[in-house]
Amino acid sequence: MATIVEPKTPESGFQPYVPPGTKLPEFTARALVLGSIFGILFGAVTVYVGLRAGLTVSASIPIAVLSISILRAFGKSSILENNIVQTTGNAGQSVASGVIFTLPALIFLGFKLEVARIFLLSLVGGLLGVFFMIPLRRQLIVKEHGVLTYPEGTACADVLIAGDRGGSFASRVFWGLGLGGLYTLFQNENLFSAWPSTPTWDIAKYPGSSIRASTTSEYMGVGYIIGPRVAGVLLAGGVFSWLVLMPAIHFFGAGLATAVYPGTLPIAQMTPTDLWRTYVRPMGAGAVAAAGLITLLKTVPTIVSALKASLAQMGKSQGQQSSSRTENDLPVSVTLGGSVLLIVAMWAFLTFKPVPGAYTTAGANVLAAIFVVIFGFLFVTVSSRITGLIGSSANPVSGMTIATLMATSAIFLALGWTAPAFGALVLSIGGVVCIASANAGDTSQDLKTGYLLGATPRAQQAALLIGVTISTFAVGYTLTGMNKGLEEFRALTKQVDINHLPPGVTLEKTNGNPSFDRGRFTYKTSDGKELTGSGSDYYLLNAINSPEVANGKYLYSPKTGEIEVQWIQGIGSERAAAPQAQLMSTVINGILTRKLPWGLVMLGVFLVIVVELLGIRSLAFAVGAYLSIGTTLAIFAGGATRWLVEQSAKKAGEEATESEVSPGSLYASGLIAAGGIMGLIGIGIKLIESTGKLPENSIAWGTRIPWLAHNDALAVITFLLLAASLYYFARKPLEGAKQLEKQH
Repeated sequence: MATIVEPKTPESGFQPYVPPGTKLPEFTARALVLGSIFGILFGAVTVYVGLRAGLTVSASIPIAVLSISILRAFGKSSILENNIVQTTGNAGQSVASGVIFTLPALIFLGFKLEVARIFLLSLVGGLLGVFFMIPLRRQLIVKEHGVLTYPEGTACADVLIAGDRGGSFASRVFWGLGLGGLYTLFQNENLFSAWPSTPTWDIAKYPGSSIRASTTSEYMGVGYIIGPRVAGVLLAGGVFSWLVLMPAIHFFGAGLATAVYPGTLPIAQMTPTDLWRTYVRPMGAGAVAAAGLITLLKTVPTIVSALKASLAQMGKSQGQQSSSRTENDLPVSVTLGGSVLLIVAMWAFLTFKPVPGAYTTAGANVLAAIFVVIFGFLFVTVSSRITGLIGSSANPVSGMTIATLMATSAIFLALGWTAPAFGALVLSIGGVVCIASANAGDTSQDLKTGYLLGATPRAQQAALLIGVTISTFAVGYTLTGMNKGLEEFRALTKQVDINHLPPGVTLEKTNGNPSFDRGRFTYKTSDGKELTGSGSDYYLLNAINSPEVANGKYLYSPKTGEIEVQWIQGIGSERAAAPQAQLMSTVINGILTRKLPWGLVMLGVFLVIVVELLGIRSLAFAVGAYLSIGTTLAIFAGGATRWLVEQSAKKAGEEATESEVSPGSLYASGLIAAGGIMGLIGIGIKLIESTGKLPENSIAWGTRIPWLAHNDALAVITFLLLAASLYYFARKPLEGAKQLEKQH
């Protein structure tokens, strides 16, 4: 990629929508409350959708659209109030994006997810993203207005201005919320489960293969927003894994009587899901890691150019202050003092409350804090500038995080810090930097929206700090809730000697007690029968990079001397694959321990090289190869619907390219939010059921009607009807579109 050459644009002549001398209600209690509610909702939805689909979508425009309608219902509202709502609410989505790309890797590294740890690291990263961005606002947003366009921020400003002039967009989002919520109520396996949530066809005459689709409203919406091109590349990766690689593994391995590492069962006994979990995921992790590195190398010139330009502008404008309302930032004492306090808090937390089983010295934690400052400020600066040039959706946050992890891991390796505890420390550093970079990019978009509208920067920055703080609670509880709510226990028989465990397998203890710290749990046998076990009857074993036992958690029975149950945690399962977090753990393990199933990992690496040579976007292909085809096929259905909409518009002589504020995109945003909210309600019910306060499948009445429980055709028909509703609302003219046309 060529270095970006940016012309210098003078900072004069621009007039915002609300003049600096005009005072309107802005930083009001109702705006902050509504924005905080949106931050919690969209933060939780981003975690839910991102862990399942491996993708996130911007929430600023849906929040702005909903805010206009809701505040209007409560009486007269100002455009600056609505801007504070979307600024506060969007903080939740941006923090959640950074969290799900990194912190779930603790599970893949063999450690526990704790709400308190997620909260603190999210808070430190989110607030640093705001604090580090504030000194850059004048240089990037004001000085280079006209050069750095910040496309999402500009689009959001257009929506707010159209709403202030009487335009309305909210009905399309509300339709998506309503119909998507109703659909999910019947479709979700934790709710009514009126038909199979994932219709599946395991092709008997093509063993090892499977075609399936998780027919959720959020996948339909995500596919529509990312478009047919990206959705098609994602599906291509899924087709390769599920219809080429897995049948090949079965073809060549079915005659073997013993298991092939890292498997624990002979290949002939494996289902397609077993093949995916055992062999495809390590290959997919190698593919995602290689694609991430290639993306990083491609963006190095852009990153270097952005950093040089930002540092040059900062050097030219030191000490410039303004008394104008629209140039009133939070004081340097707040940003600098807040940053120092956050770094000290992070050091104290790592030192006095380390990850269980990952104890590091105070000196190592000081080094971690220093790395957070260096990499954090570096990539916040880069992220803020790049989003102005190419938008948040193309911001290479994962590439910057990989660079942080690789550099930190290499330094730790040189120092001899290669124990598992240091892997958790590397991830903590990378997690904070990733969250800060993701939040800084979205913060820049929000401040650009405010600049165009004539907002008070100080009020927006305070709203961002509030939004980050409140939304981190939702992010932490959603992450841990999904990990438990989507977990599975499966019967598995493997002989091990508890006194001489295989390399890489350890006995976990809780307060010195080796027993599994659960009450009763239900697990399934290979033929689908459900059995009940008691945690006190088992020891918990943890396998990481073992040559004999696949990575994961296992329940060992001291009575039989065998592993009897595999505990598949929710994050990392087929229903919440978390590909980016798997990528981060692969990078850390690859450098610190150098113990990976390298044969499978290298298959993924060279697959990506082939894809790059073909001129295809390798990162999207790699993520598709890692995810279940159930995810990628459902996302492709949304992308195909958008293609049909664009073709229909083209034939009618209309604008064929969808935008973030087009009728279809707004309806799709409603589908995503509805699927996420209803899905989280289902997980909440599942968690209550696990305590015994509700019976198993308490409201899933569809599972008790055989005709419905196994009716894959009904699942496909209802999903096609959902796609038809998306097509209908995408082609139906939008009431507020006229106002947008007038503005342009």
